[in-house]
Amino acid sequence: MMDNYDAIVVGAGPAGLRAATKLAAGGASVLCVDKKQEIGVPVRCGEGLGLGWFKRLGMQPDHAWAVQEIFGAAIISPAGKKIEMRGPTPSGYILERRIFEKRLAYIAAKEGAKVQAKTHVKKVERKGGHVEVTARFIGEEQKYSAPVIVAADGVDSLISKQMGLQTVMKLVDYDSGFQYEMAGIDFDDPDLISLYFGNEVAPRGYCWIFPKGKHEANVGIGIDGYRKELAKDYLDNWIAKHDGLKNGSIINVFCGGIPVGGFLPNMVKDNLLAVGDAAHQVDPIHGGGIGLAMEAADMVSEVVLEAIEKKDFSEKFLSKYNKLWYEKRGNSLLKRLKGRHFMEKLSDEDMEYLAGMLSGDEILSVANGDIKIAAKLAVKLVKRPDLVKKMIATLN
Repeated sequence: MMDNYDAIVVGAGPAGLRAATKLAAGGASVLCVDKKQEIGVPVRCGEGLGLGWFKRLGMQPDHAWAVQEIFGAAIISPAGKKIEMRGPTPSGYILERRIFEKRLAYIAAKEGAKVQAKTHVKKVERKGGHVEVTARFIGEEQKYSAPVIVAADGVDSLISKQMGLQTVMKLVDYDSGFQYEMAGIDFDDPDLISLYFGNEVAPRGYCWIFPKGKHEANVGIGIDGYRKELAKDYLDNWIAKHDGLKNGSIINVFCGGIPVGGFLPNMVKDNLLAVGDAAHQVDPIHGGGIGLAMEAADMVSEVVLEAIEKKDFSEKFLSKYNKLWYEKRGNSLLKRLKGRHFMEKLSDEDMEYLAGMLSGDEILSVANGDIKIAAKLAVKLVKRPDLVKKMIATLN
């Protein structure tokens, strides 16, 4: 027996659940499936979400899942110099993502989407202008059909590959992430996320502390994905050097690849749109993707609802999504990617010099890929014209 829908979403993370919610709210019949036994686990990120995303996505923080207010960030240089960026009001929250995603699933179901966990999609194929999906739900084979499928199944999106969308990235465009959720620890300030830089600490990346309370935090690392040494080993070595962390309890362990550089120029094929990690929609500076994924899901839903109305599921029509994404968000992320490339070229000595000369806002401008900041900083960095030259060459 074949169950028919207007749209099928594969993957019930923030992107997939948001897309299912918006499609159902727009009047479409939607199935959203996920291979995981429980929506929301395992957690695969630092769980931070900036306040601006709540406003853009029309959400209100709920303390059931927005567990810690964050007022800014502290950047710690290789030699330990701290640069604080602290505001008078909260700038974001650390989430309990397991609860957050489950709440998103409840909202999707309330809007009329059918959400089903423990459903492993085995095959997708185009037939007569539709996509037929074969899946297994707790050992039972199920078949579904829809004119369009949304691939929200993560960075190694098998759905995209089966539908002919090229998502393979160069290894250099991946970071390797490893994180502990820790309790019984002491750290400087639960109001700030803390980012620790240095090529010995975290090559091409940083270690982080994302507070979830006064003595609880996500403690993790992201490093280049092509390195022989394991991210876990770097993180363990770093933790061992911090008295407040080294005797802490490990409550949970997360690890995975983070697509920090390989944005897809095309995220659609006939009958298919990719979103979230499946479309590599991740901030290249900090590797966060929750807000970006949900914003992109809104764009996906807008285009799919129009496609349903016009009965046009061609790549040409669905490519409206590409245009929406790059105009609203993608082009600014490409600038941040240039900022990342500049930061990757810095030695520890370079980082230390910049930490001593620049304010937090100036460092953020460089990270944002703002080419105008290079000229403004030329006077400050007069003793290091090589850094200014490198900055201009990379950000231009």
